[in-house]
Amino acid sequence: MIRSSFSTTVGLFHTHSHGGAQGARPLKTNTREVTHCPEAWLVKILSTLFVYRVPDSDLCFCYLSKNINPFIAFEVVKKLDNPHIGFRFWEFSRSKLNVRHSFWTYNLLTRSLCKAGLHDLAGKVFECMKSDGVSPNSRLLGFLVSSFAEKGNLHFATALLLQSYEVQGVSTVVNSFLHTLVRLGRVEDAVNLFEKHLKFRSCNDTWTFNILIRGLCGVGRAERALELLGEMGSFGCSPDIVTYNTLIKGFCNSNDLNKACDMFSEVKSREGCSLDVVTYTSMMSGYCKAGKVKEASLLFDEMVDLGIYPNNITFNVLVDGYAKVGEMSSAEVVRGKMESFGCFPDVVTYTCLIDGYCRVGQVSKGFGLWEEMNAKGMFPNAFTYSILINALCKENKLLRARDLLRQLACEGVVSKPFLYNPVIDGFCKAGKVNEANVIVAEMEKTKCKPDKITFTILIIGHCMKGRMGEAVSIFHRMVAIGCSPDKITVSSLLSCLLKAGMAKEAYQLNQIAVKCQSNDVSPQETKSVNVTLAAC
Repeated sequence: MIRSSFSTTVGLFHTHSHGGAQGARPLKTNTREVTHCPEAWLVKILSTLFVYRVPDSDLCFCYLSKNINPFIAFEVVKKLDNPHIGFRFWEFSRSKLNVRHSFWTYNLLTRSLCKAGLHDLAGKVFECMKSDGVSPNSRLLGFLVSSFAEKGNLHFATALLLQSYEVQGVSTVVNSFLHTLVRLGRVEDAVNLFEKHLKFRSCNDTWTFNILIRGLCGVGRAERALELLGEMGSFGCSPDIVTYNTLIKGFCNSNDLNKACDMFSEVKSREGCSLDVVTYTSMMSGYCKAGKVKEASLLFDEMVDLGIYPNNITFNVLVDGYAKVGEMSSAEVVRGKMESFGCFPDVVTYTCLIDGYCRVGQVSKGFGLWEEMNAKGMFPNAFTYSILINALCKENKLLRARDLLRQLACEGVVSKPFLYNPVIDGFCKAGKVNEANVIVAEMEKTKCKPDKITFTILIIGHCMKGRMGEAVSIFHRMVAIGCSPDKITVSSLLSCLLKAGMAKEAYQLNQIAVKCQSNDVSPQETKSVNVTLAAC
């Protein structure tokens, strides 16, 4: 039925087009005109038919081989808008009709296949593209390299990269690959790729080094990043302000304030590299983390004197710095300055202030800011809730803390274990283990899974109430969901079981624990525990 329909359609098309397509002229965009354009009719017919099956009659082959050109093939793939069917049409037209597809068809098809997760088919299309003598450009190669890297196929991604050196704009491909690896947390792979394949080629630029330096600083390897800074000159590359800002932030995050200060001084003295708001904010953050808020404040004044305007992040860093050391009046002064610089307190500003007031024991002022936030239409985030919940639990106001948990669920804040754990711990320490169990159940209803801390709190809480059977059940449940118990969990449970005269159960649980955390428990510790249990 489909075959006869196709033959009939071909006949009608042949009559309509008066002899078939005359070259690959662009399709007209006006709807009224398109209906009279032979190529548009053919594109429409092919797109419809390939949804159902691949044409297989001799009449089809004969007609299509004379009338399909690369432009029409591209339009069909585009109109199909389906990578599976597009691949089927491409394969048919290439092998059966000997169509030499254009770069644009290959570009569209490989991208759509990758986006659909069909990387094996995309790889096949790309190989055919090369064998057909169609050259990819740097944008397509950059996309493919990144896509295959994200899929986890580093071997193919690297092979693509190595084929890219003759392509104009190869540095774009290199940087795209390295950026993807860093974003995926595969910093070591990015560095190894650079050392093994890229180091002695001329495809590296400042941005290449910036990507690697950012990756290394992000995993706490600022010293190695500094070595890369020293190598840049030998590649004809010069560090820019992004390079220095990344290193300053990296050393501050590694608590190496001296190195951060060295970088800061180097930027100041370097020609053609101007300090910006990111430089000052990063340096101020480092000082605040070290408790040196006065130095951070001096930097703020210096920045303003130089005509560099602070942003919200700058103000929040300084507010948080004062809040952390309990200087709430200074924190409030900084908040008061924001508006004069065109900045306004946001949820981070308020969260930092609430944290500061809770730290100095002025929880009521923290709640006052909470109400102010809500009045201004600002929605507290998980950290805002966490600060207040922790403060209430420390004051043993468990019911109010639990009310906040309920409010948290109602307002759509994504639940995390660190929000629930202080409340569960508070009820367990108060001997209200049943209430703690109810909170865990409520927590799980919000699709928030208990973590290692949650299980440890529950196990110890049940042990303290003499409910050893339930404590053992919680332990087994913990292991069953793949949450490996730590030393505190194991030692607490074993100690309670031994005191309760349950040596056999203690021995069995210890064996399970050793299997779960062989990397966490040293042989000597394991041997010591086993001897004790055997003696019982």
